[in-house]
Amino acid sequence: MRWEGASYSPFRSFQLKGVEGAVEWEMAGTASEESGVGRSFEEISSVQQRCQSGEALVEWQSSEQLENGTPSTSPPYWDTDDDDDCGPKPSELYGKYTWKIDKFSQINKRELRSNAFEVGGYRWYILIYPQGCDVCNHLSLFLCVAHHDKLLPGWSHFAQFTIAVVNKDPKKSKYSDTLHRFWKKEHDWGWKKFMELSKVLDGFIDADTLIIKAQVQVIRERADRPFRCLDCQYRRELVRVYLTNVEQICRRFVEERRSKLGKLIEDEARWSSFCAFWVGIDQNARRRMSREKTDAILRVVVKNFFIEKEVTSTLVMDSLYSGLKALEGQTKSKKGRGKLLDAEELPVPIVRIEKDIFVLVDDVLLLLERAALEPLPPKDDKGPQNRTKDGGSGEDFNKDSIERDERRLTELGRRTIEIFVLAHIFSKIEVAYNEAVALKRQE
Repeated sequence: MRWEGASYSPFRSFQLKGVEGAVEWEMAGTASEESGVGRSFEEISSVQQRCQSGEALVEWQSSEQLENGTPSTSPPYWDTDDDDDCGPKPSELYGKYTWKIDKFSQINKRELRSNAFEVGGYRWYILIYPQGCDVCNHLSLFLCVAHHDKLLPGWSHFAQFTIAVVNKDPKKSKYSDTLHRFWKKEHDWGWKKFMELSKVLDGFIDADTLIIKAQVQVIRERADRPFRCLDCQYRRELVRVYLTNVEQICRRFVEERRSKLGKLIEDEARWSSFCAFWVGIDQNARRRMSREKTDAILRVVVKNFFIEKEVTSTLVMDSLYSGLKALEGQTKSKKGRGKLLDAEELPVPIVRIEKDIFVLVDDVLLLLERAALEPLPPKDDKGPQNRTKDGGSGEDFNKDSIERDERRLTELGRRTIEIFVLAHIFSKIEVAYNEAVALKRQE
């Protein structure tokens, strides 16, 4: 089956094209013909991926730049990946590998494998086809799980990875990244058309040596609450390209929930009836109905953004994680602990967290009206970019741009969770309202 044209994507600024489930997309202003496919026997290739030039992504040195002494001014929950359990942290499941292929012009083998390297408890290797895998005039490139046939039955894990073919001019290096669940039948993943062979000679081979770099992030999933997916340095590289996409996902979710609440308020008869029902309930009952255990809601949050949507974006989950930490921090800051955003930047909250309970901060009628009518914060209009050089301004990638991105990511996550909590609590109140209406009609 062949198909081409507009289709749903969590990254709505891209145009989708595909063959038999394989997808590729092109960023505005960046020409690209690459498509990411699995090289597994079944050739299953449903994946969300991105192939771009080095100018659309960060220079490889950006993470080293941070590691080599650029201080961070971010609040603690931006920079850490601490969770309540004792499992491995994203920083412990992340790794890099550099493969230097000497005498590249003399290679006459159909395929070439790198040495194995270990990341996240698994061994990996890079596989290239210098003359293309089932395609002509392209360099094909894949990330593979080593010794996959010797792993325990039922093994499976998500990994986000970036592979770069390095150019003598770092800004022209060719980057591609993707997210994939590796398992028995899809133990290798990558790009048949990583780049045209004719372009490989344009600064990518130096002294007959081709350099390939990989970043691999194994993701430890949680079902009970938002979790940190990415090592903080790796996240900062990706967020400079995908922040706009994360914002689209979060804004779309919030707008859908707001639209539903708005329709209720616009229906004057139903809204008046609902208000009378709510006011008629005794205060203790209203208080009980205006709260919900965090575990009950957070499980639904994870299911919505990481299971039902088949992992729209690791950055969205990181955003929700930071947003949840911000909500927890707001409660602590009222007790004199911690400093979050500047006071003038702190939005009026909708919910607060008391131990393991989400609690609405005001009467539900006021919060519903506020959620339905209050405008969302203005969009980040910068769009995908290389944040090592901030557009034409020449602003170097620095701690200010890091903090700006992290603030935005956190605020998106916080707002999304607040609306999710309000909509969840309201849905339970609405059930009670509908039952009361049904009983009244029977009378």
